[in-house]
Amino acid sequence: MKIVIATAVYYPQINGVAVFSHNLAVGLMRRGHEVMVICPSQTGRRHVEMVDGVKTVFLKSIDAKVYPDQIHAVPAKKKVMGKEWPRLWYKHGLRVSVFPGREVRQVLDEFQPDVVHVQVSDPIGLAVVKYARRHRIPVVTTEHNQPDVITEQIGVPRVLKKPVNGMLSAYFVNRQSKSDFVTMPTELAIEKLIWSRGKEFKVPVAAVSNGVDLTHFKPGKAPKEIYEKYGVPEGVPVMLYVGRIDPEKNVATVVRAFAEVKRRVPNAALVMVGDGTDKPRLEKLAKKLGIAEAVKFLGRVLPPDLYELYKVGWVFVTASEVETQGIVLIEAAASGLPLVAVKGGAVEDICRDGEDGFLCESGNITEMAEVTAKILSDDKLRRKLAGAAVRIAGEHDFERTLTKFENIYRRVVGKGKVRYCKF
Repeated sequence: MKIVIATAVYYPQINGVAVFSHNLAVGLMRRGHEVMVICPSQTGRRHVEMVDGVKTVFLKSIDAKVYPDQIHAVPAKKKVMGKEWPRLWYKHGLRVSVFPGREVRQVLDEFQPDVVHVQVSDPIGLAVVKYARRHRIPVVTTEHNQPDVITEQIGVPRVLKKPVNGMLSAYFVNRQSKSDFVTMPTELAIEKLIWSRGKEFKVPVAAVSNGVDLTHFKPGKAPKEIYEKYGVPEGVPVMLYVGRIDPEKNVATVVRAFAEVKRRVPNAALVMVGDGTDKPRLEKLAKKLGIAEAVKFLGRVLPPDLYELYKVGWVFVTASEVETQGIVLIEAAASGLPLVAVKGGAVEDICRDGEDGFLCESGNITEMAEVTAKILSDDKLRRKLAGAAVRIAGEHDFERTLTKFENIYRRVVGKGKVRYCKF
């Protein structure tokens, strides 16, 4: 098949949508499909590149400046008269293609796709859907976001969150209703966004895991060079966090829990892999709690080092409540790490309480510290949870995800109709 993947964020950016879109494009190409990706340019200029064997069209774009681009380092907050102020303006913000209609028409006229797969409701995604509808090309939409994720990211005041979430939900569902098939990463995400509305939804919908290329994530010990390169202490219990370090991820809860873990496991260390707007605040918090020397903020780390850094962990801990799936949890589980997470979002699909880790009540720092310390201190328990984690991660092998999307593409191209599909 000739498949177009349209996305607002793409390689070399590091976030769930960008990683998934890149993995999907490369995986489909390797299975013999002709794939083209359309996304905003990171330079502002339109250009075409072969990215890992996939034709990638980078459309003209502007710097949105309202959110860090996840490629450059996130700068510290500015001080005005000695007081820190939130940073609302970034030198390197996310790139946005504002009026891509003409470029999209030219690209799709030339490529003549059998099916388009839209990841985000940005101008590119909307232009691709418009073109596809006009030319009777089937549209598959994957909804990666939940309204509360967005309102947390942009800092909507709590008093306004409910009505804003309601408007965003209506917008997402309306966008999906113009598709031929809709997917979301988990059953919980579908329930929360679609079925909870109590209204009829006429488009076929299925839960399809974003998946992880499990060939990269295996249990084992990290090479000595990794410990040396990143300054991670070898042979001590390591509590690991990987992901964006932004306020909506509640990483401060992880840091505070680690302070309590240290009282139970004195030689423990906390390794934080990732960058974000909250990193400077958390560095100060670690100093205030007296644990700064035991906390390593490594910033963004790219593969292949990232694959090895998972292996330095003894347990993976997150307090995020805004995940639509949580790819980092799958990666950690596949690397043989027990999981500690909070009840909320879709993490319960991967972190199964008492099976491959523990789920804590939201905001309960003491509970998180207790179960984490228990895992770090009990070798038998840790091995049991790790074995289950690897097995559960196997359910999210990206090869299975590719097969499911191939089946969906064939279904919509062949105009087969189904209201709900559970794989």
